[in-house]
Amino acid sequence: MRLTILLGLLLSTGLAVAGPDIQHWTTLNGVRVYFVPAAQLPMLDIRIQFDAGSARDNGKAGLASLTNHLFSFGADGLSADQIANRLEGVGANASSGADRDTGWLSLRSLSDPALMKPSLQVLEKMLARPDFNEADFKREQQRVLVALKQSEQSPASQASKAFYRAVYGAHPYASPVSGTIESVKALTTKDLKTFYQRYYVAKNAVIAMVGDIDRKHAERIAERLSARLEQGQAAAALLPVKDLTAASTEHIEFPSSQTHIRIGQPGMYRGDPDYFALYVANHVLGGSGLVSLLAEEVREKRGLAYSVYSYFVPLRRKGPFIVGMQTRNDQVTESMKVLRDTLNKYIKDGISAEQLSTAKKSITGGFPLRIDSNSKIVGYLAMIGYYKLPLDYLDRFNERINGLSLHQVRDAFRRRLQPGSMVTVTVGQRQVEK
Repeated sequence: MRLTILLGLLLSTGLAVAGPDIQHWTTLNGVRVYFVPAAQLPMLDIRIQFDAGSARDNGKAGLASLTNHLFSFGADGLSADQIANRLEGVGANASSGADRDTGWLSLRSLSDPALMKPSLQVLEKMLARPDFNEADFKREQQRVLVALKQSEQSPASQASKAFYRAVYGAHPYASPVSGTIESVKALTTKDLKTFYQRYYVAKNAVIAMVGDIDRKHAERIAERLSARLEQGQAAAALLPVKDLTAASTEHIEFPSSQTHIRIGQPGMYRGDPDYFALYVANHVLGGSGLVSLLAEEVREKRGLAYSVYSYFVPLRRKGPFIVGMQTRNDQVTESMKVLRDTLNKYIKDGISAEQLSTAKKSITGGFPLRIDSNSKIVGYLAMIGYYKLPLDYLDRFNERINGLSLHQVRDAFRRRLQPGSMVTVTVGQRQVEK
Protein backbone atom coordinates (compact mmCIF):
# COMPACT_ATOMS: atom_id res chain seq x y z
CA MET A 1 0.00 0.00 0.00
CA ARG A 2 2.80 2.42 0.92
CA LEU A 3 4.56 1.67 -2.38
CA THR A 4 1.38 2.40 -4.34
CA ILE A 5 0.86 5.73 -2.57
CA LEU A 6 4.53 6.71 -3.04
CA LEU A 7 4.46 5.88 -6.75
CA GLY A 8 1.28 7.90 -7.16
CA LEU A 9 2.88 10.92 -5.53
CA LEU A 10 6.04 10.60 -7.61
CA LEU A 11 4.08 10.29 -10.84
CA SER A 12 1.81 13.23 -10.04
CA THR A 13 4.50 15.59 -8.80
CA GLY A 14 7.21 14.75 -11.34
CA LEU A 15 9.87 14.48 -8.61
CA ALA A 16 13.21 13.02 -9.57
CA VAL A 17 13.37 9.32 -8.83
CA ALA A 18 16.65 7.59 -8.02
CA GLY A 19 17.26 4.07 -9.21
CA PRO A 20 18.25 1.30 -6.79
CA ASP A 21 21.74 1.18 -5.33
CA ILE A 22 23.33 -1.68 -7.27
CA GLN A 23 26.15 -3.64 -5.65
CA HIS A 24 28.50 -5.60 -7.90
CA TRP A 25 31.24 -8.18 -7.41
CA THR A 26 32.68 -11.32 -9.00
CA THR A 27 32.60 -14.81 -7.48
CA LEU A 28 35.63 -17.06 -7.12
CA ASN A 29 34.41 -18.93 -10.20
CA GLY A 30 34.43 -15.71 -12.24
CA VAL A 31 30.67 -15.08 -12.33
CA ARG A 32 29.63 -11.42 -12.21
CA VAL A 33 27.00 -10.68 -9.54
CA TYR A 34 24.56 -7.75 -9.30
CA PHE A 35 22.65 -7.26 -6.05
CA VAL A 36 20.10 -4.84 -4.61
CA PRO A 37 19.03 -5.27 -0.96
CA ALA A 38 15.28 -4.78 -0.51
CA ALA A 39 13.92 -5.30 3.00
CA GLN A 40 10.38 -4.08 2.26
CA LEU A 41 9.12 -7.60 1.51
CA PRO A 42 10.31 -10.94 2.97
CA MET A 43 11.20 -12.19 -0.50
CA LEU A 44 14.27 -12.99 -2.60
CA ASP A 45 14.35 -12.87 -6.40
CA ILE A 46 17.26 -14.51 -8.24
CA ARG A 47 17.92 -14.59 -11.96
CA ILE A 48 20.89 -16.42 -13.48
CA GLN A 49 21.42 -15.28 -17.05
CA PHE A 50 23.63 -16.96 -19.66
CA ASP A 51 24.92 -16.20 -23.13
CA ALA A 52 22.75 -19.07 -24.32
CA GLY A 53 20.08 -17.61 -26.58
CA SER A 54 18.92 -18.73 -29.99
CA ALA A 55 21.82 -16.88 -31.63
CA ARG A 56 23.85 -19.87 -30.38
CA ASP A 57 21.66 -22.49 -32.11
CA ASN A 58 24.33 -22.95 -34.78
CA GLY A 59 21.98 -24.11 -37.52
CA LYS A 60 19.69 -26.07 -35.18
CA ALA A 61 16.88 -23.56 -34.74
CA GLY A 62 14.92 -24.04 -31.54
CA LEU A 63 17.77 -25.75 -29.68
CA ALA A 64 18.38 -22.98 -27.12
CA SER A 65 14.68 -22.65 -26.38
CA LEU A 66 14.00 -26.38 -25.93
CA THR A 67 17.16 -26.89 -23.84
CA ASN A 68 16.13 -24.09 -21.50
CA HIS A 69 12.52 -25.30 -21.30
CA LEU A 70 13.56 -28.74 -20.03
CA PHE A 71 15.31 -27.39 -16.92
CA SER A 72 12.10 -27.80 -14.91
CA PHE A 73 11.32 -31.28 -16.25
CA GLY A 74 13.75 -33.21 -14.10
CA ALA A 75 17.04 -32.56 -12.35
CA ASP A 76 19.41 -34.68 -10.29
CA GLY A 77 16.85 -37.47 -9.97
CA LEU A 78 13.88 -35.22 -9.17
CA SER A 79 10.92 -35.46 -11.54
CA ALA A 80 9.05 -32.43 -12.81
CA ASP A 81 6.30 -33.08 -10.24
CA GLN A 82 8.80 -33.41 -7.42
CA ILE A 83 10.48 -30.13 -8.39
CA ALA A 84 7.12 -28.36 -8.48
CA ASN A 85 5.98 -29.89 -5.17
CA ARG A 86 9.20 -29.03 -3.33
CA LEU A 87 9.03 -25.43 -4.45
CA GLU A 88 5.32 -25.11 -3.76
CA GLY A 89 5.84 -26.57 -0.30
CA VAL A 90 8.04 -23.63 0.71
CA GLY A 91 6.09 -20.93 -1.16
CA ALA A 92 8.65 -20.61 -3.97
CA ASN A 93 8.47 -20.78 -7.74
CA ALA A 94 11.05 -21.18 -10.48
CA SER A 95 10.92 -20.34 -14.16
CA SER A 96 13.18 -20.26 -17.18
CA GLY A 97 13.23 -18.71 -20.63
CA ALA A 98 15.27 -17.90 -23.69
CA ASP A 99 15.39 -15.14 -26.29
CA ARG A 100 17.77 -14.37 -29.14
CA ASP A 101 20.66 -13.38 -26.87
CA THR A 102 20.15 -15.16 -23.56
CA GLY A 103 18.83 -18.11 -21.60
CA TRP A 104 17.97 -17.81 -17.92
CA LEU A 105 16.69 -19.47 -14.76
CA SER A 106 14.78 -17.53 -12.12
CA LEU A 107 13.71 -18.23 -8.55
CA ARG A 108 11.35 -16.35 -6.26
CA SER A 109 11.52 -17.50 -2.66
CA LEU A 110 10.55 -16.31 0.78
CA SER A 111 13.62 -14.95 2.59
CA ASP A 112 13.03 -16.92 5.78
CA PRO A 113 16.15 -19.16 5.92
CA ALA A 114 14.09 -22.24 6.74
CA LEU A 115 12.11 -21.74 3.51
CA MET A 116 14.81 -20.23 1.34
CA LYS A 117 17.33 -23.04 1.86
CA PRO A 118 15.25 -25.85 0.29
CA SER A 119 14.20 -23.61 -2.61
CA LEU A 120 17.86 -22.81 -3.33
CA GLN A 121 18.67 -26.51 -3.23
CA VAL A 122 16.11 -27.15 -5.96
CA LEU A 123 17.47 -24.26 -8.03
CA GLU A 124 20.98 -25.69 -7.72
CA LYS A 125 19.80 -29.06 -9.02
CA MET A 126 18.03 -27.46 -11.99
CA LEU A 127 21.07 -25.32 -12.72
CA ALA A 128 23.81 -27.94 -12.35
CA ARG A 129 22.22 -31.32 -13.07
CA PRO A 130 19.28 -31.14 -15.50
CA ASP A 131 18.26 -34.65 -16.57
CA PHE A 132 17.21 -34.07 -20.21
CA ASN A 133 15.24 -37.30 -19.89
CA GLU A 134 14.37 -38.90 -23.24
CA ALA A 135 10.67 -39.33 -22.42
CA ASP A 136 10.35 -35.69 -21.24
CA PHE A 137 12.23 -34.52 -24.30
CA LYS A 138 9.98 -36.42 -26.72
CA ARG A 139 6.84 -35.11 -25.04
CA GLU A 140 8.01 -31.47 -25.03
CA GLN A 141 9.37 -31.78 -28.56
CA GLN A 142 5.87 -32.82 -29.70
CA ARG A 143 4.33 -29.93 -27.76
CA VAL A 144 6.64 -27.48 -29.53
CA LEU A 145 5.83 -29.03 -32.91
CA VAL A 146 2.10 -28.63 -32.26
CA ALA A 147 2.66 -24.97 -31.28
CA LEU A 148 4.74 -24.36 -34.42
CA LYS A 149 2.03 -25.94 -36.55
CA GLN A 150 -0.55 -23.67 -34.94
CA SER A 151 1.67 -20.64 -35.54
CA GLU A 152 1.42 -21.33 -39.26
CA GLN A 153 -2.23 -20.29 -38.93
CA SER A 154 -1.25 -16.93 -37.41
CA PRO A 155 -0.56 -14.13 -39.91
CA ALA A 156 1.14 -12.11 -37.16
CA SER A 157 3.55 -14.97 -36.45
CA GLN A 158 4.27 -15.46 -40.13
CA ALA A 159 4.91 -11.74 -40.58
CA SER A 160 7.35 -11.63 -37.66
CA LYS A 161 9.33 -14.66 -38.85
CA ALA A 162 9.51 -13.39 -42.44
CA PHE A 163 10.59 -9.95 -41.21
CA TYR A 164 13.51 -11.31 -39.20
CA ARG A 165 14.60 -13.49 -42.13
CA ALA A 166 14.51 -10.54 -44.51
CA VAL A 167 16.36 -8.16 -42.17
CA TYR A 168 19.04 -10.57 -40.93
CA GLY A 169 19.66 -12.96 -43.81
CA ALA A 170 22.47 -15.34 -42.82
CA HIS A 171 22.96 -13.81 -39.35
CA PRO A 172 21.91 -15.97 -36.36
CA TYR A 173 19.23 -13.41 -35.43
CA ALA A 174 17.30 -14.47 -38.54
CA SER A 175 16.23 -17.80 -37.02
CA PRO A 176 13.02 -17.96 -34.94
CA VAL A 177 13.69 -18.54 -31.24
CA SER A 178 11.28 -21.47 -31.10
CA GLY A 179 12.68 -23.00 -34.29
CA THR A 180 10.88 -24.44 -37.29
CA ILE A 181 8.99 -27.69 -37.68
CA GLU A 182 11.87 -29.20 -39.63
CA SER A 183 14.60 -28.04 -37.24
CA VAL A 184 12.78 -29.09 -34.05
CA LYS A 185 11.97 -32.52 -35.50
CA ALA A 186 15.69 -33.08 -36.05
CA LEU A 187 16.74 -32.24 -32.46
CA THR A 188 17.92 -34.96 -30.07
CA THR A 189 18.66 -35.17 -26.37
CA LYS A 190 22.34 -35.31 -27.32
CA ASP A 191 21.95 -31.88 -28.95
CA LEU A 192 20.41 -30.49 -25.76
CA LYS A 193 23.10 -31.94 -23.51
CA THR A 194 25.87 -30.61 -25.77
CA PHE A 195 24.30 -27.15 -25.86
CA TYR A 196 23.92 -27.11 -22.06
CA GLN A 197 27.53 -28.20 -21.49
CA ARG A 198 28.84 -25.57 -23.89
CA TYR A 199 26.83 -22.51 -22.89
CA TYR A 200 25.49 -22.95 -19.34
CA VAL A 201 28.90 -22.35 -17.77
CA ALA A 202 30.45 -19.83 -15.40
CA LYS A 203 32.21 -17.93 -18.19
CA ASN A 204 28.81 -17.17 -19.75
CA ALA A 205 26.88 -16.41 -16.55
CA VAL A 206 25.60 -13.40 -14.66
CA ILE A 207 23.77 -13.64 -11.32
CA ALA A 208 21.21 -10.99 -10.32
CA MET A 209 19.59 -10.85 -6.88
CA VAL A 210 17.05 -8.53 -5.25
CA GLY A 211 15.57 -9.13 -1.84
CA ASP A 212 15.48 -9.20 1.91
CA ILE A 213 19.05 -10.38 2.58
CA ASP A 214 22.27 -8.56 3.38
CA ARG A 215 25.47 -8.39 1.31
CA LYS A 216 27.21 -11.24 3.15
CA HIS A 217 24.26 -13.55 2.65
CA ALA A 218 24.06 -12.56 -1.02
CA GLU A 219 27.75 -13.36 -1.43
CA ARG A 220 27.28 -16.82 0.10
CA ILE A 221 24.35 -17.58 -2.22
CA ALA A 222 26.25 -16.37 -5.28
CA GLU A 223 29.30 -18.46 -4.40
CA ARG A 224 27.11 -21.50 -3.81
CA LEU A 225 25.35 -21.16 -7.16
CA SER A 226 28.42 -20.32 -9.20
CA ALA A 227 30.40 -23.18 -7.68
CA ARG A 228 27.90 -25.61 -9.20
CA LEU A 229 28.76 -24.42 -12.70
CA GLU A 230 31.58 -25.74 -14.83
CA GLN A 231 34.09 -23.01 -15.66
CA GLY A 232 33.74 -23.53 -19.41
CA GLN A 233 34.64 -21.08 -22.15
CA ALA A 234 33.00 -17.76 -22.96
CA ALA A 235 30.82 -17.90 -26.06
CA ALA A 236 32.44 -16.50 -29.18
CA ALA A 237 31.53 -12.95 -30.16
CA LEU A 238 28.56 -12.76 -32.49
CA LEU A 239 29.20 -11.52 -35.99
CA PRO A 240 28.20 -7.88 -36.56
CA VAL A 241 24.85 -7.26 -38.22
CA LYS A 242 25.18 -5.93 -41.75
CA ASP A 243 23.23 -2.80 -42.65
CA LEU A 244 20.76 -3.15 -45.50
CA THR A 245 21.86 -1.61 -48.78
CA ALA A 246 18.59 -1.72 -50.75
CA ALA A 247 14.87 -1.83 -50.07
CA SER A 248 13.03 -5.14 -50.43
CA THR A 249 9.40 -6.22 -50.32
CA GLU A 250 7.97 -9.65 -49.57
CA HIS A 251 4.32 -10.66 -49.67
CA ILE A 252 3.04 -13.90 -48.14
CA GLU A 253 -0.39 -14.92 -49.33
CA PHE A 254 -2.62 -15.82 -46.39
CA PRO A 255 -6.40 -16.40 -46.15
CA SER A 256 -7.19 -13.59 -43.72
CA SER A 257 -9.52 -10.59 -43.82
CA GLN A 258 -6.68 -8.29 -42.73
CA THR A 259 -3.09 -7.88 -43.84
CA HIS A 260 -0.24 -7.65 -41.33
CA ILE A 261 2.45 -5.14 -42.28
CA ARG A 262 6.03 -4.94 -41.00
CA ILE A 263 8.55 -2.33 -42.14
CA GLY A 264 12.04 -1.94 -40.71
CA GLN A 265 15.79 -2.45 -40.63
CA PRO A 266 18.63 -3.23 -38.19
CA GLY A 267 18.31 -0.65 -35.43
CA MET A 268 20.45 -0.39 -32.31
CA TYR A 269 22.30 -2.50 -29.75
CA ARG A 270 22.41 -2.49 -25.97
CA GLY A 271 24.90 0.12 -24.85
CA ASP A 272 24.50 2.01 -28.13
CA PRO A 273 25.63 5.63 -27.71
CA ASP A 274 22.48 6.71 -29.56
CA TYR A 275 20.18 4.60 -27.37
CA PHE A 276 18.49 7.37 -25.41
CA ALA A 277 18.11 9.71 -28.40
CA LEU A 278 16.59 6.93 -30.52
CA TYR A 279 14.35 5.86 -27.65
CA VAL A 280 12.90 9.35 -27.29
CA ALA A 281 12.52 9.87 -31.04
CA ASN A 282 10.66 6.58 -31.40
CA HIS A 283 8.44 7.37 -28.42
CA VAL A 284 6.99 10.23 -30.43
CA LEU A 285 6.81 8.33 -33.71
CA GLY A 286 5.09 5.14 -32.60
CA GLY A 287 6.10 4.20 -29.08
CA SER A 288 3.49 6.15 -27.12
CA GLY A 289 0.33 4.28 -28.02
CA LEU A 290 -2.73 6.18 -29.22
CA VAL A 291 -1.05 9.59 -28.89
CA SER A 292 1.87 8.75 -31.18
CA LEU A 293 2.45 10.39 -34.54
CA LEU A 294 1.71 7.16 -36.40
CA ALA A 295 -1.53 6.68 -34.47
CA GLU A 296 -2.62 10.19 -35.38
CA GLU A 297 -1.94 9.70 -39.09
CA VAL A 298 -3.09 6.09 -39.46
CA ARG A 299 -5.91 5.78 -36.95
CA GLU A 300 -7.26 9.19 -36.07
CA LYS A 301 -7.12 10.91 -39.47
CA ARG A 302 -7.81 7.94 -41.74
CA GLY A 303 -9.23 5.07 -39.69
CA LEU A 304 -6.95 2.54 -41.39
CA ALA A 305 -6.17 0.54 -38.25
CA TYR A 306 -7.00 0.36 -34.58
CA SER A 307 -3.37 -0.07 -33.57
CA VAL A 308 -0.11 1.03 -35.18
CA TYR A 309 3.29 1.08 -33.54
CA SER A 310 7.05 1.34 -33.89
CA TYR A 311 9.80 0.16 -31.60
CA PHE A 312 13.47 -0.80 -31.29
CA VAL A 313 14.63 -4.19 -29.99
CA PRO A 314 18.18 -3.58 -28.70
CA LEU A 315 20.27 -6.77 -28.60
CA ARG A 316 23.95 -7.72 -28.26
CA ARG A 317 24.30 -6.75 -31.90
CA LYS A 318 21.91 -4.45 -33.73
CA GLY A 319 18.36 -5.54 -33.01
CA PRO A 320 15.57 -4.48 -35.35
CA PHE A 321 13.65 -1.27 -35.72
CA ILE A 322 10.07 -2.24 -36.52
CA VAL A 323 7.01 -0.37 -37.72
CA GLY A 324 3.87 -2.50 -37.71
CA MET A 325 0.11 -2.55 -38.12
CA GLN A 326 -2.71 -4.61 -39.56
CA THR A 327 -5.42 -3.32 -41.87
CA ARG A 328 -8.14 -4.50 -44.20
CA ASN A 329 -6.83 -6.19 -47.33
CA ASP A 330 -8.32 -3.47 -49.54
CA GLN A 331 -6.46 -0.73 -47.62
CA VAL A 332 -2.92 -2.12 -47.79
CA THR A 333 -1.54 0.20 -50.47
CA GLU A 334 -2.92 3.32 -48.79
CA SER A 335 -1.73 2.15 -45.36
CA MET A 336 1.82 1.50 -46.51
CA LYS A 337 1.94 4.89 -48.23
CA VAL A 338 0.84 6.60 -45.00
CA LEU A 339 3.39 4.65 -42.95
CA ARG A 340 6.24 5.49 -45.31
CA ASP A 341 5.23 9.12 -45.79
CA THR A 342 4.92 9.65 -42.04
CA LEU A 343 8.26 7.99 -41.36
CA ASN A 344 10.05 9.87 -44.14
CA LYS A 345 8.66 13.23 -43.04
CA TYR A 346 9.54 12.59 -39.41
CA ILE A 347 13.10 11.64 -40.30
CA LYS A 348 13.46 14.68 -42.55
CA ASP A 349 11.81 17.31 -40.33
CA GLY A 350 12.76 15.79 -37.01
CA ILE A 351 11.08 15.95 -33.65
CA SER A 352 9.72 19.36 -32.64
CA ALA A 353 10.64 21.16 -29.43
CA GLU A 354 7.11 20.65 -28.11
CA GLN A 355 7.16 16.94 -28.95
CA LEU A 356 10.53 16.54 -27.26
CA SER A 357 9.32 18.25 -24.09
CA THR A 358 6.17 16.14 -23.95
CA ALA A 359 8.11 12.93 -24.60
CA LYS A 360 10.60 13.69 -21.83
CA LYS A 361 7.79 14.27 -19.33
CA SER A 362 5.99 11.10 -20.37
CA ILE A 363 9.08 8.87 -20.24
CA THR A 364 10.55 10.21 -17.00
CA GLY A 365 7.14 10.41 -15.36
CA GLY A 366 6.59 6.74 -16.04
CA PHE A 367 10.02 5.70 -14.77
CA PRO A 368 8.88 4.69 -11.25
CA LEU A 369 6.65 2.04 -12.81
CA ARG A 370 9.74 0.44 -14.38
CA ILE A 371 11.19 -0.38 -10.98
CA ASP A 372 8.10 -0.82 -8.82
CA SER A 373 8.70 -4.50 -8.00
CA ASN A 374 11.61 -6.75 -7.13
CA SER A 375 10.90 -8.93 -10.16
CA LYS A 376 11.27 -5.93 -12.49
CA ILE A 377 14.46 -4.80 -10.80
CA VAL A 378 16.07 -8.25 -10.96
CA GLY A 379 15.31 -8.32 -14.69
CA TYR A 380 17.07 -4.98 -15.10
CA LEU A 381 20.05 -6.19 -13.05
CA ALA A 382 20.43 -9.24 -15.27
CA MET A 383 20.24 -7.01 -18.35
CA ILE A 384 22.80 -4.57 -16.93
CA GLY A 385 25.12 -7.43 -16.07
CA TYR A 386 24.77 -9.38 -19.30
CA TYR A 387 25.21 -6.36 -21.58
CA LYS A 388 27.81 -4.77 -19.28
CA LEU A 389 25.89 -1.52 -18.93
CA PRO A 390 27.01 1.05 -16.33
CA LEU A 391 25.87 0.45 -12.75
CA ASP A 392 24.16 3.85 -12.78
CA TYR A 393 21.98 2.90 -15.76
CA LEU A 394 18.76 3.06 -13.73
CA ASP A 395 19.93 5.80 -11.38
CA ARG A 396 20.71 8.17 -14.26
CA PHE A 397 18.00 7.04 -16.70
CA ASN A 398 15.86 10.16 -16.26
CA GLU A 399 18.92 12.40 -16.21
CA ARG A 400 20.05 11.04 -19.58
CA ILE A 401 16.57 11.47 -21.05
CA ASN A 402 16.24 15.05 -19.78
CA GLY A 403 19.75 15.93 -20.94
CA LEU A 404 19.01 15.26 -24.61
CA SER A 405 18.98 18.25 -26.94
CA LEU A 406 16.70 18.72 -29.93
CA HIS A 407 19.72 18.36 -32.22
CA GLN A 408 20.85 15.08 -30.61
CA VAL A 409 17.44 13.43 -31.07
CA ARG A 410 16.96 14.66 -34.63
CA ASP A 411 20.50 13.79 -35.64
CA ALA A 412 20.37 10.25 -34.22
CA PHE A 413 17.15 9.38 -36.06
CA ARG A 414 18.42 10.82 -39.36
CA ARG A 415 21.76 9.01 -39.13
CA ARG A 416 20.45 5.65 -38.02
CA LEU A 417 17.27 5.14 -40.03
CA GLN A 418 17.44 4.65 -43.78
CA PRO A 419 13.90 4.52 -45.21
CA GLY A 420 15.26 3.96 -48.70
CA SER A 421 16.71 0.57 -47.72
CA MET A 422 14.10 -0.86 -45.37
CA VAL A 423 12.45 -4.26 -45.53
CA THR A 424 8.69 -4.47 -46.04
CA VAL A 425 6.76 -7.66 -45.28
CA THR A 426 3.02 -8.14 -45.78
CA VAL A 427 0.97 -11.20 -44.87
CA GLY A 428 -2.63 -11.40 -46.06
CA GLN A 429 -4.82 -11.73 -49.15
CA ARG A 430 -3.65 -9.73 -52.11
CA GLN A 431 -6.60 -8.18 -53.91
CA VAL A 432 -7.59 -5.38 -56.23
CA GLU A 433 -8.26 -2.39 -54.03
CA LYS A 434 -11.28 -0.11 -54.39
